[in-house]
Amino acid sequence: MDAVGKLKLLGPATCFEPAGEVALERAAGRPPRVDDITKCIHQAATPGGKRIALLKTLLTSACERDCHYCAFRQGRDFRRATFSPDELARLFMQMHWRGIAQGLFLSSGVAGSGPTTEDRLIDTAEILRRRYQFRGYIHLKIMPGAEREQIEAAMRLADRVSVNLEAPNPVRLSSMAPHKSFDGELFQRLRWIEDIRRARPGRWPSSTTQFVVGASDESDVELLTTTEFLHREVGLARVYFMAFTPVPDTPLENRAPTPPEREQRLYQASFLLRDYDFCAEELPFDAGGNLPLEIDPKLAWARQRLSHAPVEVNTASRRDLLRVPGIGPKGADKVRRARERGTLRHIGDLGKLGIAAERAAPYILLDGRRPARQLSLWSA
Repeated sequence: MDAVGKLKLLGPATCFEPAGEVALERAAGRPPRVDDITKCIHQAATPGGKRIALLKTLLTSACERDCHYCAFRQGRDFRRATFSPDELARLFMQMHWRGIAQGLFLSSGVAGSGPTTEDRLIDTAEILRRRYQFRGYIHLKIMPGAEREQIEAAMRLADRVSVNLEAPNPVRLSSMAPHKSFDGELFQRLRWIEDIRRARPGRWPSSTTQFVVGASDESDVELLTTTEFLHREVGLARVYFMAFTPVPDTPLENRAPTPPEREQRLYQASFLLRDYDFCAEELPFDAGGNLPLEIDPKLAWARQRLSHAPVEVNTASRRDLLRVPGIGPKGADKVRRARERGTLRHIGDLGKLGIAAERAAPYILLDGRRPARQLSLWSA
């Protein structure tokens, strides 16, 4: 099989590895074609916020693990393929030179142990950086059981590294991936990444993780409590959530798929934890520990807490401003600068600052008064 043929098998397989991207075909309103390698290219945001065309692929779809949800699990009957590091680096550079791909997201099945696979991922990145002098974006996956020295080597080559925890705690992981060790193989690697950054200040890549949502009966409170811990303790830049979808010929093939709305609410809640100064215990969980699907968590919180105790925009702290629907981190900073120049009295004053004023109106006071349009907005 030639390199392009391998890419057609291995590139689409990374659809289970979300990275904040939108497929080019979906963005263009057309379905991906099976014979079109552009379905391996995704529009993605780099850690600095720049959007690039990202080639996402596995190094190999061969895997020695037997995770219950995974299409690549050992023993499952499907066509597999493997790139050599040199082969994949050469193919990527050909795509880069043609303007097809600006960056690379590289993951892999575990073939011949985690450290052996990690060596191949590192080799690929080294070829790109040293032989081809590629200076663009690279995201490298850290394999289960990778050694600390390998992790530091990967961090010296990549712009982002990631370790997939898959589940929020050891009990949940054991039910979906019985031969993976949550603490020994996975979480410890995230600790090492942060330890390396703290021990040697300088330019180091950001780090992320991913959870499979709905494969192990975990609750949203479990996922988000772990998310909060990861942001606080190991400097995680972002947590990704993948709604479980059953795969034929796996132990979970008859399990119901997770509603996409649950994935969306988890993302919204995780941003509240990371960017809006919320704590997990403040989020509007139901009695079962899950977020409501019909409303975004910030709005649900505001309806419970702010409907009868609105925030005075002219005196509120940044933390309190961030709790108002329609006001984000940039908006809160704009409000604070604007009120240094004078009192904000009208809902239009917020609109001029780029704030979603109508969304905020039911939950704020402007110079001691509720916005004049509040009743009509609330009824809408």
